[in-house]
Amino acid sequence: MEGRHGMKRYLISFDDGWMTFPEEDLPAVVEASHKVVQEAKDAGVWIFGGGLQTQSASVVATDGTITAGPNPETKAVIGGFSIIEVPTHEEALAWATKIAAACRCTQEVREIMYNPES
Repeated sequence: MEGRHGMKRYLISFDDGWMTFPEEDLPAVVEASHKVVQEAKDAGVWIFGGGLQTQSASVVATDGTITAGPNPETKAVIGGFSIIEVPTHEEALAWATKIAAACRCTQEVREIMYNPES
């Protein structure tokens, strides 16, 4: 289902362990990724995104119980994400390609279910 004016939202994300470039390349990767984000903002498709700290998550159960989540060294966890709004899946894949090149790692693309209340 589509949102405003036929637009769909997509989550573009990568696993915490997928960034395997040498640490000295980090400043170049950060600069390249910031350029892609600015390009997406200029194009009017950027909603939100960012990198996540490498750490165990806090898991909150339905009854409010809080436990330590999966350890990033032993389980796949999201390392960073972008949310964009574009008219087609193909356009989302094109942005994911730009993000993958900038971040030097594979990106996963998933459509976010439409909710008229959000």
